[in-house]
Amino acid sequence: MDLFQYKKGLLFAENVDVDTIAQQVGTPVYVYSKATILDHFKKIQAAYAQLDTLICYSVKACGNIHILRLLAEAGSGFDIVSGGELYRVMQAGGDPSKIVYAGVGKTDREIKEALEAGIAYFNIESEAELETLIGLAKQAGKTAKAALRVNPDIVYDTHKHITTGVKETKFGVDIERAQRVFAQYGSNGVVDLCAIHIHLGSGGKTIDPYVNGVRKILPLIDSLRDKGHRIEALDLGGGYGADYETDSVPSAADYASGLVPLLKDKGLRLILEPGKSIVANAGILLTRTLYIKQGGRKRFVIVDAGMNDLIRPCLYEAFHFIWPTAVEQRFVPQKRSKDYAAEGLERVDVVGPICEGTDFFAKDRLLPPVRRGDLLAIFTAGAYGYTMASTYNARPLPPEVLVDGDTFTLIRKRQTYEDLIAHEK
Repeated sequence: MDLFQYKKGLLFAENVDVDTIAQQVGTPVYVYSKATILDHFKKIQAAYAQLDTLICYSVKACGNIHILRLLAEAGSGFDIVSGGELYRVMQAGGDPSKIVYAGVGKTDREIKEALEAGIAYFNIESEAELETLIGLAKQAGKTAKAALRVNPDIVYDTHKHITTGVKETKFGVDIERAQRVFAQYGSNGVVDLCAIHIHLGSGGKTIDPYVNGVRKILPLIDSLRDKGHRIEALDLGGGYGADYETDSVPSAADYASGLVPLLKDKGLRLILEPGKSIVANAGILLTRTLYIKQGGRKRFVIVDAGMNDLIRPCLYEAFHFIWPTAVEQRFVPQKRSKDYAAEGLERVDVVGPICEGTDFFAKDRLLPPVRRGDLLAIFTAGAYGYTMASTYNARPLPPEVLVDGDTFTLIRKRQTYEDLIAHEK
């Protein structure tokens, strides 16, 4: 799962006591495990080794350039959704020939930058975008490859805000329209429309939706090939689940067991865009307890991290396991789950200092007794944590730390008050 484990009642990131990090760097702070990131990436590589597979880590999940460099050195490509993410990948030493570019609203400037960089594929979301790409490629004297994003109309159990693989979505085109797009633009001579891209959304907890999606798309690919279109790659996107609760989602090998047999003899390069399944469990958010407050029958644990630091609980109703970093041995958790219970726990709400009623990390959660000054770890915070953070309430962004064995490195400094107003002067 990850390398955040308790030893004699103290939480360690690999071989570093996280309290040491908090003492030196302060709180709140994001802490990542290098070994966990690489382990998750290598497991995906191994799972799909039978196929010609390009793994493109989703930069939007966690985009610190030190983490991107780590993955690039391990052989990863990258899935980007903006010009800023392209810049990050290039600064981290990423190979542009291993970059796929998604997103429904690419600007002309962003498209030109990606053409100049020589990325692998543009993931096309609409006919209007494809026409723009063709025109800009002609102006620049460039050629490009593109994958048409097709919605297989697969619905599965996830939050409504992160479902993207159905017809009524701003992303991609439906299967029926895909045939017309290829008929109209498949031989434009500038943009080689040679791949299909699907993405069901995020938070998948079974392999069935992904298997069903491939089964719906393969007949489309066969039909397009029969009509003379060269389809060389299938991009299955990302969204693969991460263990926010212990052993709650399929492993990379589990996903591959359902997908590889379907694709093994299809003459397709497989592209995957994992994000949270690589980095979610590889990060925690450390936060210090400020106050304990009794409000009627409610007991509140007020901490120094807020929704500006980690917005997932209030935005997606997302669950993050939370636990003190130093506990009696009897309170060392045996698993991470919503319903974890043990004798002596207290029911509390864990909330932040932001002036919003939605500023919470957990409600009615059972925790060991917590006092002012105690350090809490919010687990599985590596994905869509720092990347979605803001300076709301004029709160400086937190630092990021990367642990490697028994050492740790500050890979992003904490913002200062001066940083907050630097661009306003």
